[in-house]
Amino acid sequence: MGLIRFIAMPTLEARAFQGGGIDAYGKPPERRISDGDGVPCRHCLRHVPAGRPYLVLAYRPFPDLQPYAETGPIFLCADECPRAEESDVMPEMLRVSTEFLLRGYGADDRIVYGTGAVTPKQHVCTRSHELLQRPEVAYLHLRSAKNNCYQCRIERA
Repeated sequence: MGLIRFIAMPTLEARAFQGGGIDAYGKPPERRISDGDGVPCRHCLRHVPAGRPYLVLAYRPFPDLQPYAETGPIFLCADECPRAEESDVMPEMLRVSTEFLLRGYGADDRIVYGTGAVTPKQHVCTRSHELLQRPEVAYLHLRSAKNNCYQCRIERA
């Protein structure tokens, strides 16, 4: 068993969006067809295959509105997909990027200052473990270094 675990979007949230529920901005998700290149689903943590429908929506991976509750665009399979199992292995969809923004949050869902940094892919697991050793860090968000899009959550194993 590893020291960290990568965690996908909760299934109840994914099913709500897939069922036509509104996003963080009160809008229905946009529906598109994947060209098979760079359309990572935040629920199954895989790329949406070419020719398959997907959703684009505003997502806020925080329980409440507050100053640090970032909202941004994500992709999601339009059809129901299985949730990625929690694992210490970097999800398939993340393996194509070269770097990520890794940032720690406290139990109050606020950014823990000094934890955010652009991190090369090969250092994500090590840096995640280091940050999660800090008692004030409850969990991490992994985001796109180029577009700041939420990818997944990382917690202690």
